[in-house]
Amino acid sequence: MFLRYLIYFSYDGSNFNGFQKQPNKRCVENMLEDALYSINNYTKTKVTGAGRTDHGVHAFCQCAHFDLNINITLYKLKCALNSLLPPDIHIFKVIQVDSNFHARYMVKYKTYKYVLNCGEYNPIERNYVYQYCKKLDVDKMKLAIKDFIGAHDFKCFVSDSVVKENYVREIYDASIDVDNNKIVFSFTATGFMKYQVRNMVGTLVKIGNGKLNVDFIKNVFLDNTLKKYITTIKPEGLYLVDIEYFN
Repeated sequence: MFLRYLIYFSYDGSNFNGFQKQPNKRCVENMLEDALYSINNYTKTKVTGAGRTDHGVHAFCQCAHFDLNINITLYKLKCALNSLLPPDIHIFKVIQVDSNFHARYMVKYKTYKYVLNCGEYNPIERNYVYQYCKKLDVDKMKLAIKDFIGAHDFKCFVSDSVVKENYVREIYDASIDVDNNKIVFSFTATGFMKYQVRNMVGTLVKIGNGKLNVDFIKNVFLDNTLKKYITTIKPEGLYLVDIEYFN
């Protein structure tokens, strides 16, 4: 008999080739499964994440579920995982869930933030804040970001390598905050596809620097030939910050 567990964890994505495991590459999922192999009596244990993050993307709150066939308390499981994981991953919460729980398919919404520096280049933050180092028209970007809110077909904002039957996602909230020279873009949605957030931010930056007009987002939803003007921004400023599940 097995028990299913849900873990909440954070990681610094600087030295990972993304979340999803890949052969001969350092990925978050590989590290989790290696740790669980030792904990679960040297039995191969599959980890199912709430979603994937790309190379260089960070997480304040990522989630995953797995099944164990051993008797262990939640506290000991958390401690055992953290003792076996590298210092750029940390488990901060472990709960037991029903056997039919699914970390990916039962997500209610996710929130991502993207942090960009418009001020002087900062080498200390180069892996954590995109060093754009030029001024942007924040008012135009704040106006344009509202056009992402609602249910839309986001195919134009997704990597060409992604093939899905349905590209519709609903964005509940999209906003921009300014903290001195840093601009923070925030998006909350039912889910996100590969490069979607980075493409949305890249588009807003081009609106902020005058390369695209403030109505571009409205127009690209109507005319997918405009996709050629969308730029994928660098990953280092992107953070998965929250995941909420249906009860």
